[in-house]
Amino acid sequence: MAIATKKLLQDLLEITRANLNGAEQLKKESITSLNWKPAAESWSALECIEHLNRYGDFYIPEITVKIQTSTHKPSEIFKSNWLGTYFSKSVSYNENIKKMKTFPSMNPLHSELDLQTIDKFIDQQHQILALLDQSKDINLDKTKTAISISRFIKLRLGDTFRVVIYHNQRHIKQAEKAIKMSIGKKLHV
Repeated sequence: MAIATKKLLQDLLEITRANLNGAEQLKKESITSLNWKPAAESWSALECIEHLNRYGDFYIPEITVKIQTSTHKPSEIFKSNWLGTYFSKSVSYNENIKKMKTFPSMNPLHSELDLQTIDKFIDQQHQILALLDQSKDINLDKTKTAISISRFIKLRLGDTFRVVIYHNQRHIKQAEKAIKMSIGKKLHV
């Protein structure tokens, strides 16, 4: 996959802004709705957000260091490789979303969570917006980051952004769905 770097960054900025808006909307919900689950082993809206925070705790510092230390000049075209395309597609949101197994350290099931969970996510989205802006000055192909599942596997920075931001979008949609279901349950009680 090849795409103009400016287009990629613009698309990722727009998705991040939508994720940020989604989180701000979640803050308007009651804590009861935010903690409601459709089933015991399903995630509540807050658990969805906490899952993203845990990934953000890894990726934001990793991306920050790589941007700060990169010496590669920007290029007009970003070229994803097969690994980056695979990872970004596997975490992308679609209507017929398939459940994925998550690593135990990233699984927030049965966590005690409150509105600070959303505040942290909102703060992380602002950091991602700033990192996207800073990344205009470096090469998104030649700058590489480690990934959360293995420090030995490296992704191109453009792919890392795609994975993180698409993954955020996927779980914001999941959180919104959990809220809709909680409201629906209350209406029928």
